[in-house]
Formats: sequence, structure tokens, C-alpha cells
Amino acid sequence: MSKKLDFTPQWFNQPTPKGTYRSLFKWADLAEVKHPNSGLTQLLMDRFGITREQLNQPGALALDIVEDTIPSRIDPAHLDFLRQTCGAENVSTGTYERASKSYGAGMLDALRLRRKLLENLTEVVVSPRSHEEIVDIVSYANQHHIPVYVFGGGSTVTRGYEATISGSICLDMRKHMNRVVDFNEIDQTITVEAGMQGPDLEHILQNAPTSLKAKRAYTLGHFPQSFMASSVGGWIVTRGAGQNSTYYGKIENMVISQEYVTPVGIFKTCPQPAAATGPDFDQVMMGGEGTFGILTRATFRVCHWMPENHVKFSYMFKNWQDAQAASREVMQGEFGFPSVFRISDPEETDIMMHQYHIADSFADTLLKRFGFRPMQKCLMLGFTDGEKAFCRNIDRKIRKICRKYGAFELSFANVTRQWEKGRFTDPHLREDLMDYGILIDTLECGVTWSQMPEVHEKVRAYVKSRPNTICMTHISHCYPQGANLYFIFIAKMDTIREFLDLQYGILEAITKAGASISHHHGVGKQTAPWLEEQIGKPQMDVIRVLKQHFDPNNIMNPGGTLGLDMSAAQAERRWSKDLEG
Repeated sequence: MSKKLDFTPQWFNQPTPKGTYRSLFKWADLAEVKHPNSGLTQLLMDRFGITREQLNQPGALALDIVEDTIPSRIDPAHLDFLRQTCGAENVSTGTYERASKSYGAGMLDALRLRRKLLENLTEVVVSPRSHEEIVDIVSYANQHHIPVYVFGGGSTVTRGYEATISGSICLDMRKHMNRVVDFNEIDQTITVEAGMQGPDLEHILQNAPTSLKAKRAYTLGHFPQSFMASSVGGWIVTRGAGQNSTYYGKIENMVISQEYVTPVGIFKTCPQPAAATGPDFDQVMMGGEGTFGILTRATFRVCHWMPENHVKFSYMFKNWQDAQAASREVMQGEFGFPSVFRISDPEETDIMMHQYHIADSFADTLLKRFGFRPMQKCLMLGFTDGEKAFCRNIDRKIRKICRKYGAFELSFANVTRQWEKGRFTDPHLREDLMDYGILIDTLECGVTWSQMPEVHEKVRAYVKSRPNTICMTHISHCYPQGANLYFIFIAKMDTIREFLDLQYGILEAITKAGASISHHHGVGKQTAPWLEEQIGKPQMDVIRVLKQHFDPNNIMNPGGTLGLDMSAAQAERRWSKDLEG
């Protein structure tokens, strides 16, 4: 087994107190904690030169209460309208509530909150109770030119709803707009309001015989890592992908129809699963990130829930090239797709070996004996979904392909089971790491198989140009023509400026290598400066025309989202001096 620590670091080991700065950047459940295990802790100590004494002296834990010291500047007349429309109990101007609906789950959000830097707060948070109330609010906001932002689950990592334009209101969809509107077992569809949270929807579907009076259990099949802190509306407006997308597809493959409230009226798409009636308006609206209007409800196709047919697999390859080739052959084999399908590069594999206590274990000894070298070998893991014979056939085909490339089967080591157990709670690790000045963040991109080697090499080269920086990469969300490359960088940093320089440099490296700047995180205000260069001016002009049509007064999520109405600082790909410390 990997080397055990002979001490326990002074991790913060309590439920995060409500009302604190830490609670604002805490991942999902305030009561949940997840510490780096001894193997990962020892690796980070070795990589960053962290001593035992330092791990007993955490930095600022951000446990200060957020005082109600930033007054709302909303016009009292607007406040009266909102209270009359939605009820006074559903309108809040408190500093903490406004901050909780203005910051997301990105590293920049967490860095600012640790420094008690509250900026770009919405002026008032409103929790509408119905589609009709949203219609009234949008009409009023359009008449009075009030900026409108929308909060769904809070998991944005791209500053998706940060209120960069002053005088705004934020609609909190999570509180009331979370109901099942319709379930049709004949069509195998479910319609829900956009504020429905991921775990709640999945609980309803998996318990459909009880909750929906259905004949059997169902699933949407959408399980992003943000699953515990995300809403169905957020999935749609960012064109998100779940970790099971190789089988179930991205969210745009799951949506049948949508309904939006826009400043120029209601926009509703057709309920049929396919049509040839001009452009597909479901696809036009998805990815809009709230810049055209507010998604209030959506209809999804659902699938049978058959977890008993999961077949878990894991293999180790001798090198990155073989792992890529085998993955491509699996995806182009036309025998069906696995559900989860992940391939880690050598550096990520090395860290996972420590994280899952495989390093120095019996399995590791066997791997070394058969020529699987550190910082060369690559881990593949995944599992199947679907009908039993279908799943077994996929498992059999994957095993045959992996053996062809000389892979070593690791199913006995329960690697996939360990990954699956922690896949929604791993983000909690960043809180502990940040307590000691270690930052961990992610950027991802879409690539073709032929692009993949160059993109991987160039982005890693840029990250590694910063001394003593970890760059982990895995392939996920696979397709016959390519995949998502997901980069995770870990570094010891002291300032926001250092973080932004690294993040912006990685975005530049992704762009120059020819990959997409986002595969499923969306664009927001973070990635917006690269969008036009990425998609081209003619395409960006279409977005501008849609924006002008739906939102002529520019009230919907203004301030740079989707590369629209960017500030000079955004357009020049830099941040204000306020964030340099």
C-alpha cells in the first residue's frame, strides 16, 4: 500500500457554520467534509515541499460571519412591485443572501470570498412561485431597464450569473420553481420546472412507481460532477454533460422541448422528438446562458433505470498512445458505448494510484513486474448502462480491445468502485487544499481524435512552464470522432493574479491548439473573451442578432456573458487591479 502518514493534518473537520464566508464557497452540503487521504496528502507534501508543521497550521478558514453591511441600492418602488408580485417572504435584500446568489463554484469565486472581497452583488434576490410571476417580473424589468440574473443551483465555474451590471435583481429558481409539471410513460418523457435540482429529479425518476405511479423506475442519465449542486435549467442553458454522457448523451440530446420567458414574449418549442421544420429552436436556445430569456420548464426523454446491469471495468495501459488508440477503437467499434468511460494520462494516473492506495500495493507490484512504469502508464475505468446482454457484450468487446493493446485488467482492485463512490464529493477536497494555499481548478475542451495528441501536449507544456505545477488530464465524454480533454491543475499560489494568469494562459493554449474552449462548462463571463475567436465572427453575429431580437433593452444576464456587451477589461482579457492581490 502507499505510504501512510504517521499524523493527521489539522483539516477543518466540522460542519461549515451558516452565514460565514466559508459557507458561500463550500461545495454543496455544508455538513459534508472530505479530506485528502494519506496517499494523496503525502504526494502533495512531496511535490510542494509542505512540512508536517505546516499541515498543522492552516491559513485563514474564512469562518467570519458575513455582516449585513452592503446596503441594497434597489429603487423602493421596484422593491414594492417585487413584494406585491411574489410575496414579501420571497424577496431579500440581505448581504449574505445576495452574495450567495451572485457567486458560483469557480476558484475565482472562492479566492475572492476567502479574502472577504464582495463585489458585483445583485441588489435583491427574488424567489418567484410560478411561470406567471416570472412573466410579470420580466415585463416590469424590461419596462424599467432593470438587469435580471438567474440562479439555479449555484455550480457555475464560469461566473455565469455574477451581477456585473449594477441595479440588478436575481431570480432564485431553486426555492419554488422545482415541480414536476407532467409525466408521460407512454412517450417516456417528464416535464419539470427549471429550478428542479438534479438529485431531486433523479430521486423522483428512480422511485417512479411510487412518486409518479409509473410501471417501472427511470433515469435521466445526467450525472455531472456538480450533480449535488446543480439544476436542470442550469444544465440546459450551459449545454452541460454528465459523467455518463458517452451512453446517455449531453443534455442537448435529452431535451424534447423548452419554454422561455423573454422580454418580447413567451418562446416555446415543439414537443415532438424530431422534425424538419426549419432550424431546430431547441438547439438555438440551449447554451444561451440566460441572455435571451428565462427557461421556466423543460421536457426530457427518460430511460429505464437498471443499475443491476452495471458492468464495471478498469485497465492499465503502458502508455498514453496505446490508451488513446484503444479508446478510439472502442468508440468506433459500432457495438454500443459504455456509460462512464474515462482514460487518465500518466500524471493523473500517478496521482490516482496514490489517491486510491494502489501505489506500493500488490497490484502496483504486479504492474511494475509486467513493465508498467511510473509516469508512463495510463488508467482506463468505466461501466455500462442498459439492457443486460447489451452491457455484457460491451464489456466483452472492451476487454478484447484492451488486451490487444497490452492492457492489464485491474477489476480486482475495485478502482472503478472507488471512483464511483467519490465522484460527487471529490470537490470538497479543494477546501482543505485551499486552507494551506494549494489551489486546484479545471478547464476542459472538445477535441477530435486526430487533434488530441497536440492539444494534450501543448496545454501540458504551458502548465508545466510554471514551476512545480501539477497538470492532470483525462479523456471523458467520448464520441466516435473525438472526446473531451479535461485538465486539472494544482499549484501553490499566493495571489488571485497568479491564478488568473495561469487560467488565462491555459485558455490561450487551448485556443492556439485548435480545441474548443468549452465542452460542457459553458462560457459565462470567464471564457467570453475567447468566444468570437473560437466560433468566428459570422456565428457571433447570429448570437448578437438573437440577443437583439429577444432582449432589445439588454436586461437579460448582461455584463459579458457569451461575449456580449463585454467591458474593456474583459475584451482585453485582463482583470481589474482590485483582483491582483
